[in-house]
Amino acid sequence: MAEIKVPELAESITEGTIAQWLKQPGDAVEKGEYLLEVETDKVNVELTAEFSGVLKELHKESGDTVQVGETIGVIDESGETSSSKPEEVKHEGKASEAVQEAEGKDEKKQRPIASPSARKLARERGIDLQQVQTIDPLGRVRKQDVESFSGKDVPNHQQQDATPKTAAPKPAVSAQEDVPGKPVERIKMSRRRQTIANRLVEVQQTAAMLTTFNEVDMSAVMEVRKRRKDKFYEQHDVRLGFMSFFTKAVVAALKQFPLLNAEIQGNEILMKKFYDIGIAVSAPEGLVVPVVRDADRLNFAGIEGEILNLAKKARDNKLSLSDLQGGTFTITNGGVFGSLLSTPILNGPQVGILGMHKIQLRPVAIDEERMENRPMMYIALSYDHRIVDGKEAVSFLATVKELLEDPESLLLEG
Repeated sequence: MAEIKVPELAESITEGTIAQWLKQPGDAVEKGEYLLEVETDKVNVELTAEFSGVLKELHKESGDTVQVGETIGVIDESGETSSSKPEEVKHEGKASEAVQEAEGKDEKKQRPIASPSARKLARERGIDLQQVQTIDPLGRVRKQDVESFSGKDVPNHQQQDATPKTAAPKPAVSAQEDVPGKPVERIKMSRRRQTIANRLVEVQQTAAMLTTFNEVDMSAVMEVRKRRKDKFYEQHDVRLGFMSFFTKAVVAALKQFPLLNAEIQGNEILMKKFYDIGIAVSAPEGLVVPVVRDADRLNFAGIEGEILNLAKKARDNKLSLSDLQGGTFTITNGGVFGSLLSTPILNGPQVGILGMHKIQLRPVAIDEERMENRPMMYIALSYDHRIVDGKEAVSFLATVKELLEDPESLLLEG
């Protein structure tokens, strides 16, 4: 017998939560084959089998918390699957072999190949993955296949079989003692959501956070994008978005005001001479902040390409811990969801975060006599007042504004 143990997941991570087992007791297992998915504080990790054999038993179920080094199951290296026992073959002969072979094929059909994000979404929605159609040439069910799945596409006899699965919600813990006579449901927070909640509260309790605001006339940036977007896409195979302009402006401003690129360690200030910019991305399990490394060395296409790649990995739940660690400053864009103004919370231990917002036409005074409707965006800088003074914070934000309103200056800033 070979024990299945939780391996070292990553530095500083000592435990996780089993999201789902990809194999069940009695299933044949090949060395290197995915066994289960474990949710950690930051990313989901797929664990593989270190031995070939038959999955004998599970010591932990989905939803259980497990520690690094803990035994969570057993593989019988000499075992055989229940569908191929010698005794059954001996007693039932060739006819039985044919039946078992058919059953084996049916069993494979019942366990379609699917990405972890697709399995998770299907589990949340109560969808049988066997009924989900995919255009993937290898037959792998993707998250977007599950999202577009409709019960109307399933044959009637399959719909009847699937009804109990799709209709049965997860049992909810009664909370009538809290709200008498009112329907409620308790939902356990995911490990990642708990981590996000704890970190946000910790930042507000430990940092002297303050926010300053300004507004940017986006006319010049929008004119450059309109004029250059087609050629830019032809040359770089990536679209020219707003985030590259903001990243360039932030890096240039950080060079002028380096304390916003630092962090506090005890009674010392750690001045960072590199510019790893975190870009907040909305993922299925909550907000994550993957990092664009050495943003000062990338051109516009390089920044857009990195952001596109990281955003895709976030949506597919494929971010690694290295994608999330070590940022020096963060940019978050609530404008994509329609936010007009907000106060972003610091992404500790960083001491600065820039909030972008919705672009909205507003009347602007051009001079004493003229008014024009201009595409305006409110921007917000939250900072740690322990090491960043108000003058420096306001000047930083004003510099970002000036650079964006004269985007050609971003090329000169490098």
